This record gives sequence, structure tokens and C-alpha cells, in this order.
Amino acid sequence: MAKRAVSNPLALAVLACLWERPMYPYEMTTTMKERGKEDSIRLNFGSLYAVIKSLEKHGFIEVAQTEREGNRPERVVYAITPAGRQEAEEWLRELVEIPVKEYPAIETGLSLLPMLPPDVAADLLERRRDRIDADIAGRRILLAEASGLPELFMVEFHYRMAVLQAERTFVADLAARIRDRSIGGYDWWEQLHVLLGQGIGMEELRERIAAGAFGEEAADLFLS
Repeated sequence: MAKRAVSNPLALAVLACLWERPMYPYEMTTTMKERGKEDSIRLNFGSLYAVIKSLEKHGFIEVAQTEREGNRPERVVYAITPAGRQEAEEWLRELVEIPVKEYPAIETGLSLLPMLPPDVAADLLERRRDRIDADIAGRRILLAEASGLPELFMVEFHYRMAVLQAERTFVADLAARIRDRSIGGYDWWEQLHVLLGQGIGMEELRERIAAGAFGEEAADLFLS
């Protein structure tokens, strides 16, 4: 991925708004909210001004005009520049074409799952499954309400639904395999937490693991 002069995804959303027509900042925010973009782009009105100033500094947008109505504060209307159009198109092409490694919180949690007792891990995964089910149900209602919109303007919504459904399948399967003890490594995982529950410290546990008490697989994982 190319290093961008302005890398905040909100900047691309600003460029997209101005690609349509000149706008002032508040108008950009309301346009994004009306189109439901806050579900895929983190909108923060305070950050918006910093992003706008950065885009202006790098020549991607410019002041088109200033407006004043009565005693209200002056409004600055911004327009996209040719350089901004090029930046927006190149950035969008890159986002659509090139997969990048992201770091969702659930991956962090799963990578550290053995720290939790198996039954606790299964409980939490089942709760997550239920929360995902509720999220999917709510989104289906929204989708039905927006049935008149062309699919083209809902692709990010459908993408998120597909991701949620895939995660739901994975989480439910993982919880079930923990429950029926079929997940690889279950025996030493359970044994580890039984001993921890008996008050045995991690130093002694590491010694036992090194001695092969938990099997060769555990020794390779914990002591490598």
C-alpha cells in the first residue's frame, strides 16, 4: 500500500463529498450521516476540521468561497482540486484492489484464548454469537426498510452482513468444539486451568510443561 500524504479514511470520504460538488464542513458531515456512512467510516466532527486542513495543505482541496447569513459565523465552502481527484481515485482503487492485514480485536482475543478456562471461553464465545445474531437481525430490518435503494448504494452494508455471518459461523463452531472437547489441545488446556485453580503458580507449571507433563505439543508451544 502506498504511503498517503493524508491517510485518515475520513479524508477519502471528504474527497468523495467534494467530488460531487463544493460543500462546507457541516454539510459534508450531514451528507455522510444521511447516507449511513458512519457504519463504515469513523465520523468525528472535531477530526473533520483537522482532516480538511490537512487536505487543503497538501493541495487536494481549496477554498471555493465564503458565505455569511445574517449574524451567523462565516461558512467556508471547499472544492476538490485536480490533484484531489487524482488522489481520491488512486486511493479508492488501492482500497478495493489490495487486501491488507487488519487487526480486529477479536483476533487478539482468540490468539490469547488459552489464558481463559475452557468453559469460560465457551461461555464468552456463545455470548458473542448471540450478540452477532442480534446485530444481523437488526441489519435485516434496516435492509428491508431500504429495499427501494439500488444494490450499488448498499454494497458496504452487504459486505458487513457477509462478514458478520462468517464470524457467526466460526464463533459458533469454535464454542461447540470447546463444549464437546474436540478442539485440538483441549486436554492440556483443561489440565492447565485445573492446576491453576489449585493454586499452582506459573513458574511451577512451566517446569511441569518442560518436563513433558502436558505432552510434547504443549512443551513446543509454551517453551519455544
